[in-house]
Amino acid sequence: MPVSWLEQLVQRSRRLLQARAQRHLPPRPRVAVVTDSAAALPAEWVAQPDIADWLRIVPMPVMISGQIYGDGMDDVRAALLMGLAEGKEIKTSRPSPGLFQRTYAELEGLGFDAIVSVHISAELSGTVEAAGLAAAGVGIPVEVVDTRTVAMCQGFAVIAAVLAAQTGAEAREVADRARAAARASDVVFYVPSLEQLRRGGRVGAAAGFLGSLLAIKPLLGVRDGAIVPLERIRTAAKAQTRLQQLAIRRIEQLEYSPQLAVHYFGNEAEAQELARQMSAHVGDPVLVTPVPSVLAAHTGLGVLAVVIGPELPGAS
Repeated sequence: MPVSWLEQLVQRSRRLLQARAQRHLPPRPRVAVVTDSAAALPAEWVAQPDIADWLRIVPMPVMISGQIYGDGMDDVRAALLMGLAEGKEIKTSRPSPGLFQRTYAELEGLGFDAIVSVHISAELSGTVEAAGLAAAGVGIPVEVVDTRTVAMCQGFAVIAAVLAAQTGAEAREVADRARAAARASDVVFYVPSLEQLRRGGRVGAAAGFLGSLLAIKPLLGVRDGAIVPLERIRTAAKAQTRLQQLAIRRIEQLEYSPQLAVHYFGNEAEAQELARQMSAHVGDPVLVTPVPSVLAAHTGLGVLAVVIGPELPGAS
């Protein structure tokens, strides 16, 4: 059975740490990486001890009928599924500057020399601003990276940053690796309705679709940090087929085999089938992972997304 790119990343982290030991570098890295929960990072990767030493994930609040949940809490996904199904008022917010400052201060206390903080597009959230405000309150340099994207596109940037930090790279190089990975990533996604995006004010250039809100099944992407319309399709079945076609077209334009991820919310069976079909175009298993709650609050139930990532770090 082919080894997934996620498993290859875990193996690569272990090799990097072994190389550090052989070079007699300090076991504690010089640069820490911070991100937010919109990055949709695979739980299996985050849980690896080799990753946890380098990475902190700041949760983004989700408010359901006035009750605040931190993204990543055990009960938020179930509450959000119920809230969306029942049409409850759902809002999201950026993490507070205070929460970022406490996270940065913890890492400073652990002996890190610098921090690279990698975040959701400033066009979609105030998270970058909050991180920047917090950076002034700690005694080590903090470089804030606006990835200009979201979900696993942002996640791939975080992964690249962590891998760079594990090699002993300076903060500037770690940040540059994150930006390069974000630029090399792309996302195409389908939502059954623009209603949740409209309510949250996240439709941006897709606002032109709203005149026929109930009659179309929009395909969307992220360009220059904002959500943009790609195509409008009349039925869900045709939209999902077209989603796959657009993703395949993008893959065929590349000169390498990219890392792929499929996101969903409330429709795992559809996501698994889409991933199975997409795997034939890269020759590896495709990661299937839910949309983070802070994003699902805006995309709604039934979202499907294909994320085309950069080349696997270290691939020949």
